[in-house]
Amino acid sequence: MTNNEDSPKTPICVESVSDLCERILHIRTSAPPQRRVLIGIAGAPGSGKSTLAESLPALLDPMLAKQGEASVVVPMDGFHLDNAVLDAHGLRAVKGSPQTFDVAGFAQLLRRVANREEETLYVPVFDRSMDLARNASQEVSKSHSVAIVEGNYLLLDQPGWCDLSDSFDCTIMLRVPLPTLESRLVQRWLDHGLTEDEAQQRALLNDIPNARTVLAESIPADLYYESVRQ
Repeated sequence: MTNNEDSPKTPICVESVSDLCERILHIRTSAPPQRRVLIGIAGAPGSGKSTLAESLPALLDPMLAKQGEASVVVPMDGFHLDNAVLDAHGLRAVKGSPQTFDVAGFAQLLRRVANREEETLYVPVFDRSMDLARNASQEVSKSHSVAIVEGNYLLLDQPGWCDLSDSFDCTIMLRVPLPTLESRLVQRWLDHGLTEDEAQQRALLNDIPNARTVLAESIPADLYYESVRQ
């Protein structure tokens, strides 16, 4: 679990993904076999959380396979509230902000994921092309000894969210300059077929405010990683 003492953490920066993998494998080696190791990857929208999380199993799994184990990615975005619920509460315009997630449901899932003795569980995954969460679309089996959890608000110091850090054996915050985030987020919406004006609106009116929230209101992470993905 992460250290929640009152004294401030000294930031530890990892230089590479391979260094990060070494640290995760060390944590796994010292963890009890009945408990699944949870690694939390946090960061602003567009910081590269999904890219980093999805790259880790290819490096971790050859080493974990020696013990008949593997890793699995568990995304926070599967707990987006459905558009019908957002519409009912007038929140569609700020979809992706902290109040538009089922944080209690996500916290409950993390407790289940941590318990490796449960044979199999299924987690929801957000389908960006359909703009909705697909229930039970990711399988977490007993062979998965490491769960890589990624999401914007894993370290957010707000009610509900602030309890999540207790679930993680290690937390990682991605650091990306705000101008780089803005450029990436505009490009993300262009890639989804929006016009230049629409992409600018989506990025600047919603994504960037959410990014500022992550940067300003997250508690310290155990590790920091400089995302250089362009």
